[in-house]
Amino acid sequence: MTCTRCEGLMVSDNLIDIQESSQPMWIRGWRCVACGNIVDKLILKHRMIQRSYVGSSARPAPAKPLLFDLVKLIA
Repeated sequence: MTCTRCEGLMVSDNLIDIQESSQPMWIRGWRCVACGNIVDKLILKHRMIQRSYVGSSARPAPAKPLLFDLVKLIA
Protein backbone atom coordinates (compact mmCIF):
# COMPACT_ATOMS: atom_id res chain seq x y z
CA MET A 1 0.00 0.00 0.00
CA THR A 2 1.23 3.52 -0.73
CA CYS A 3 0.90 6.69 1.31
CA THR A 4 -1.77 9.15 0.20
CA ARG A 5 0.53 12.03 1.13
CA CYS A 6 3.92 11.13 -0.38
CA GLU A 7 3.26 7.77 -2.11
CA GLY A 8 5.81 6.11 0.17
CA LEU A 9 5.51 2.64 1.68
CA MET A 10 2.80 2.16 4.32
CA VAL A 11 3.38 -0.51 6.98
CA SER A 12 0.98 -1.96 9.52
CA ASP A 13 1.68 -0.60 12.99
CA ASN A 14 0.31 -0.79 16.53
CA LEU A 15 -0.31 2.78 17.66
CA ILE A 16 -0.74 3.91 21.25
CA ASP A 17 -2.97 6.76 22.44
CA ILE A 18 -1.83 7.89 25.89
CA GLN A 19 -3.23 11.41 25.81
CA GLU A 20 -6.97 10.79 25.53
CA SER A 21 -7.40 8.17 28.25
CA SER A 22 -6.23 7.33 31.74
CA GLN A 23 -4.81 4.04 30.45
CA PRO A 24 -2.79 3.49 27.28
CA MET A 25 -5.03 2.44 24.40
CA TRP A 26 -3.59 0.43 21.49
CA ILE A 27 -4.95 0.94 18.00
CA ARG A 28 -4.04 -0.89 14.81
CA GLY A 29 -3.23 1.40 11.89
CA TRP A 30 -0.88 2.19 9.03
CA ARG A 31 2.27 4.35 9.12
CA CYS A 32 4.31 5.68 6.21
CA VAL A 33 8.00 4.87 6.54
CA ALA A 34 8.95 7.89 4.38
CA CYS A 35 6.92 10.81 5.80
CA GLY A 36 5.40 9.38 9.01
CA ASN A 37 1.78 9.83 7.90
CA ILE A 38 -0.50 7.78 10.17
CA VAL A 39 -3.86 6.35 9.16
CA ASP A 40 -6.28 4.48 11.41
CA LYS A 41 -10.05 3.89 11.49
CA LEU A 42 -10.89 7.16 13.25
CA ILE A 43 -8.72 9.27 10.95
CA LEU A 44 -10.31 7.65 7.90
CA LYS A 45 -13.81 8.17 9.29
CA HIS A 46 -13.16 11.87 9.84
CA ARG A 47 -11.65 12.26 6.36
CA MET A 48 -14.69 10.63 4.76
CA ILE A 49 -17.00 12.97 6.71
CA GLN A 50 -14.94 15.99 5.62
CA ARG A 51 -15.07 14.89 2.00
CA SER A 52 -18.85 14.63 2.15
CA TYR A 53 -19.14 18.16 3.64
CA VAL A 54 -16.57 19.76 1.38
CA GLY A 55 -18.61 18.27 -1.39
CA SER A 56 -17.93 16.77 -4.70
CA SER A 57 -18.31 20.09 -6.50
CA ALA A 58 -15.64 20.41 -9.18
CA ARG A 59 -13.32 17.88 -7.55
CA PRO A 60 -12.01 15.13 -9.81
CA ALA A 61 -12.18 11.57 -8.58
CA PRO A 62 -8.93 10.54 -6.85
CA ALA A 63 -6.69 8.07 -8.65
CA LYS A 64 -5.41 6.71 -5.33
CA PRO A 65 -7.27 4.08 -3.27
CA LEU A 66 -10.51 5.33 -1.78
CA LEU A 67 -10.61 5.85 1.98
CA PHE A 68 -13.21 3.14 2.61
CA ASP A 69 -10.88 0.69 0.83
CA LEU A 70 -8.23 1.57 3.40
CA VAL A 71 -10.72 1.04 6.24
CA LYS A 72 -11.21 -2.53 5.01
CA LEU A 73 -7.45 -3.10 5.19
CA ILE A 74 -7.26 -1.89 8.79
CA ALA A 75 -10.29 -3.84 10.03
